[in-house]
Amino acid sequence: MEIFRSESLVDYRTYTFNYAIYCRQDTDSETNKIYRLGFLPYSNALKLDQPHYYLARSLRVNLEQFKPTSENRRIQKKIDGIQPQLKVWPKENFDNNATFQNFCLDYAAKRFDGAMPPERFQYIHRWPYLSHIIEFKTAEGELLGYVLAVMTDQILHYWFSFYNLTYSRQGLGKWMMYKTILWAQEQNLQEVYLGTCYGEKAMYKMRDFKGLSFFDGNKWNPDMKLLKQKCKTDHQFEKDVFKQQF
Repeated sequence: MEIFRSESLVDYRTYTFNYAIYCRQDTDSETNKIYRLGFLPYSNALKLDQPHYYLARSLRVNLEQFKPTSENRRIQKKIDGIQPQLKVWPKENFDNNATFQNFCLDYAAKRFDGAMPPERFQYIHRWPYLSHIIEFKTAEGELLGYVLAVMTDQILHYWFSFYNLTYSRQGLGKWMMYKTILWAQEQNLQEVYLGTCYGEKAMYKMRDFKGLSFFDGNKWNPDMKLLKQKCKTDHQFEKDVFKQQF
């Protein structure tokens, strides 16, 4: 594992000279440590032939502290009518066929604003540490969604999700995240990582789940009021937090 910095934005007005922080993974045994240091997989450079990660404000659930909330129970009631089933596939046992690809790419075209072309989707699917595909279907076999997950004996990263937008009003996307967290807890894992948490659109994550903390650049911070404030003001960001004091 190598952690390195790459020069980034320069702003002489505020004497801000940024360095983006990355991590290169060399062995399987480093996965837990990399996530616990606040890194997330970098999948937007298709020519990279080794797994790299970026440091960001990410969010995780401590499964020892997790328990269903009233919002989780509300979503569960809304989804009960379609009786969804969850199945967790090791990636090597999952059929990367046209049905799977087309379902995910169709969702991505509608929701990811062009950020997931077929080439990137296949690159992510080939990612060495993408370990599991979580599949959701109704009791009758209707396809509801997929989650691409990184999982070890200790952690699960809920990386990308794709779902049937017909059921968006029932809260299917929220339910899939809740159900995956619950499943991870049942498997005696320690943490579930939920990706980045920037802007008001990401605030549903902090409202819906117990046992949360966010990586603040130095440590995992359980202060959800502070995170909420940060998300509400991300669009106004002009100076780094240290300089905002002056």
